[in-house]
Amino acid sequence: MSASALLSISDEVASAIAAGRAVVALESSLIAQGLPSSQNLDTAIASERAVRDEGAVPATTAIDAGKLLVGIPQATLERLADPQSHSAKAGSRDLAPLLASRGLASTTVSAAVRIAAMAGISLLATGGIGGVHRGAAKTFDVSSDIDELAATRVAVVCSGAKSILDLPATLELLETRRVPVIGLGVDELPAFYSASSGLRLPHRVQGPGEAAAVLALHLAIEGSHGIVFVQPAPADLAIPSNEVASWLDIADADAARQGIRGGAVTPFILGRIAELSAGRTLRTNVGLIVNNARTAAQVAVAFAQLRTSIP
Repeated sequence: MSASALLSISDEVASAIAAGRAVVALESSLIAQGLPSSQNLDTAIASERAVRDEGAVPATTAIDAGKLLVGIPQATLERLADPQSHSAKAGSRDLAPLLASRGLASTTVSAAVRIAAMAGISLLATGGIGGVHRGAAKTFDVSSDIDELAATRVAVVCSGAKSILDLPATLELLETRRVPVIGLGVDELPAFYSASSGLRLPHRVQGPGEAAAVLALHLAIEGSHGIVFVQPAPADLAIPSNEVASWLDIADADAARQGIRGGAVTPFILGRIAELSAGRTLRTNVGLIVNNARTAAQVAVAFAQLRTSIP
């Protein structure tokens, strides 16, 4: 079976890809597992709208009926957002088993990156990538996002790695795996909810046009794979890092006490700190997701223009 036979690409996305127009892939685990049902569908719709507003085509990814979906209809978004659908959560390692099951599954960053590459899409937007979990020296708990980015030729626009992670170790491992991390107008790695992590970045670009130029050069270099562009949450939504740290300490202790492990850790901790912050982290999460989708669309438009201008 060919890879193309596994893909179900919407007519809109397929036409845009064929014409060399700007397309932005979006993951869907934030709909099914990352956000509460009161806000998940609204956020997904707002992200797609932000991409369209900037002149690009959104391509939300998912798995259903034995196909890798690239660009999904409203009805599928609604099913993913419905807790009663019990959607599976797919990393890139899970694609074949979930295709075989023919059930509904959302895509994490690693799965969405793989699907985007299969479809010929160069840019993906998300809130934050996965990385090295705290205590990974004992647990070996490292997100597959890092290895997927090290192997797959897709650029991700995000607000850094999720705050629940060991950010210094995550940045170090991305360097080890030869994944460039480039600041969009910033010299420091954002800490998801917080603008500042104290971790300096080796490179920055000033805006979407420069990011597109770097992406084009990166993809032209033999052996290059993924690349990460980072920007902080909108200034009016960013939360001081010391406040986030205090909530994380409590959430980490609660997760350990309740025996939460593996893929259940991230949604548990995100939900717990949303409670502890009286919803502030949730508002920031939603805001940065939509903002990153908008910026990714701007980069995608500039990238498409750059490609068409090359003889």
